[in-house]
Formats: sequence, C-alpha cells, structure tokens
Amino acid sequence: MITIRPARADDAEAMPDIEQSAGLAFRAIPDLAWLADGDNVSAERHHELIAKGACWVAADEQDQPIGFLSAGVEGGALHIWELDVRLDRQGSGIGRALIERAIEDAKRRGLSTVTLTTFRDVAWNAPFYRKFGFRILEGAEVDGRLSGLLSGEAEHGMPLDRRCAMRLDLG
Repeated sequence: MITIRPARADDAEAMPDIEQSAGLAFRAIPDLAWLADGDNVSAERHHELIAKGACWVAADEQDQPIGFLSAGVEGGALHIWELDVRLDRQGSGIGRALIERAIEDAKRRGLSTVTLTTFRDVAWNAPFYRKFGFRILEGAEVDGRLSGLLSGEAEHGMPLDRRCAMRLDLG
C-alpha cells in the first residue's frame, strides 16, 4: 500500500535518485532523451523545500519514498516545482495521488491557484495535468513570475517552444 505523507528531512537524500529514475522515461523521446542524463535537484535544495512545508512523498510499505511532489507558495499560488515517481512505479496512480494532495493543501491554505511549468506535448506532462483541470496559459495570461521561470528553463537548455505554464484555478 502506498501512503502519501508530508516529506521529512530524512527523505531529501532519496529524492535525487527518484528524480533520476523518473527522468529515464525521457529516453523514449529521442529529442528529449538528454534529460534522462541531466542534473538533478540536490538533496540540499530538497531540504530547503521540505522545510517550507509544501512537499509530499509517496512512501511504500516500508515507508521508503518512491515518488514526491515539491512545491512552494508563490504569492497567491501553490507552485509545483517537481513531480517525480520512480520509473518502475509509474502508471499506478502515484502521481495522481500526489497532485490531489497538493491541490487539497492549496485549498486548505486559502490559495487561489496552483501553477507549474511543463512540456506541452509529453504525455505525462501537460496532457496529464489537464486531467485535473489545469489549463495552458497563453500570451498575457503568463504573468511575470511564470514567464521568468520559463526563461530560466530555456537558459538551461529546455526547448522553450515545447514548454508551457499551466494554472489550476481553485474555486
């Protein structure tokens, strides 16, 4: 049985390995295969995000993390920085459960939106988030914060024409 729980400081060490495993899925997309070998978020950065209280892990029967969602409160939004599930556990509803937990938390905090940046055309990216009601932001809908994030991603080699910002309005 999988449990979704708040991330603890000792979970941070496992998160880069989970991210690395999840990233292997990009090998199935030739022009994005390089992402499978890219840099991961450091355990130190995960410690910082965990300390801010908007990170959750999916833990297995031995309470070992097999997936995680890292987020942060940015203005009136909960911004999802990272969602990763070990490659061998993908497709079993773990990502869905993590997203649902983050949305519940955003509502509990009284936030108005949940935001993220992702690939437009990768099945487990924008099409996945649309299932929860997220929508791709276009033109002037992309505020300065999200535009800055997309620009930063482009500076790190992400193909900007394939990236997008998405928002879920909480009502």
